[in-house]
Amino acid sequence: MKIEEIVFKSKKVNRAFAWGAHFITASGLIFGFLRLMALLNGEQSLAFLFMGLALLVDGIDGSFARFVKVEEALPDVDGTTLDNVIDMFNYTILPVLMIYWYSMVPYNFVILTCIMILLVSCYTFSDKKIKTSDYYFSGFSAFWNLLVLFLFILDLGLWFNFIAVCVCGVLTFVPIKIIHPLRVRELRNISITLLIVWSLCALFLVLEKEYQAAPEQMRQVFYLTWLATSAYFVWISVRRSIKHN
Repeated sequence: MKIEEIVFKSKKVNRAFAWGAHFITASGLIFGFLRLMALLNGEQSLAFLFMGLALLVDGIDGSFARFVKVEEALPDVDGTTLDNVIDMFNYTILPVLMIYWYSMVPYNFVILTCIMILLVSCYTFSDKKIKTSDYYFSGFSAFWNLLVLFLFILDLGLWFNFIAVCVCGVLTFVPIKIIHPLRVRELRNISITLLIVWSLCALFLVLEKEYQAAPEQMRQVFYLTWLATSAYFVWISVRRSIKHN
């Protein structure tokens, strides 16, 4: 018997799977809370680790929800609203706290930076056209989580960080396209493979910043690989933006 037949054989089983899908989505909030605790306790690497787990949940929960047809099984529970609430916390509130807590921009601009991110994100999460028909994101789309990670790994100084935040704030209102590696069909296998490589390299670099245990040559290999995989996602996003805009 196929798994689809097991899931959809009875309404009770279908509803159970649907609640399971919503719980997977909600677990992103749990990882967000653990990230907040790590942040307050000064455990920087652990904070980024929980951020990665929340990103993983956010990447896979939609696919599982669509597979078990949550809208049919639980029509009174809005998974999109649930997802947006959790994303606002994980993609905006927590990055703002990290920027403030770790003093990632010039001191005189830190409050202004945090307020700007919060206000811009309000637009993002109320934008009905945040995704294109081929599952690219339109505009910067509140990827403050990822921006904070990039700034932490690159470590190019406070003014660079401030300018990067301002540029991304402006890009929120520009119809650039940003790839969703798990949903965009074009080059999906390559994108997923490189996403895994990118994630492993990012994990290594975050841990290396704290422990500094690896040889310099190994660190450089991981750093350059991380940059190369990042460049791939930038390239495919720019390619899509130019092609259809």
